[in-house]
Amino acid sequence: MPDPVQQPQLYLITPPVLELSRFLKDLKACLDEIPVACMRLSLATEDEDRISRTADALREELHTRDIALVLDRHVVLAERLGLDGVHLTDGARSVIAVRKTLHADAIVGAYCHASSHDGMSAGERGADYISFGPVGDAPLGDGIQAEDDLFQWWSQMIELPVVAEGGLTEDHIARLSPFVDFFALGPEVWEQDDPLAALRTLHKAIG
Repeated sequence: MPDPVQQPQLYLITPPVLELSRFLKDLKACLDEIPVACMRLSLATEDEDRISRTADALREELHTRDIALVLDRHVVLAERLGLDGVHLTDGARSVIAVRKTLHADAIVGAYCHASSHDGMSAGERGADYISFGPVGDAPLGDGIQAEDDLFQWWSQMIELPVVAEGGLTEDHIARLSPFVDFFALGPEVWEQDDPLAALRTLHKAIG
């Protein structure tokens, strides 16, 4: 993932289920207008062939734009497909093992729900970024939301890049912009009738 800058960057998450040709059309329209730093392939399926075909298509599109592509959870497959890294969903638990498995330059991200302790532990074990959420109403984790003060504290105390995700609204983005490095957007964009318009609106909210 590119180094964080003063203004937060956007990090897109694929829908759990998608029709590839239609999704690519929507994605291209978004990327042609809105700057994006990274994308996470996060499909609900465990079908290796489906994940691989989707990853191949996304990688071709994203890498021509210098946008990193990470895969949700599937460490071995991420390495085999030549992706930029993985996004782990078990906090700090598997970071050390995954860091040993992947190539030295691979991105290893860790979703740590709303736990600053897990975030610090994951960072100490070699994670490249920490993701906290859900920020708003979203079916992530145990339903406990990541409050604004978690991101504010992290920005003051920890240098490791932090991602806010889950149920993000314009208001959340405007409030959290001084404290986060990346906003991860999935349903907030792809579940809307016009994904580009939705992404455009959320991007404008970044302070």
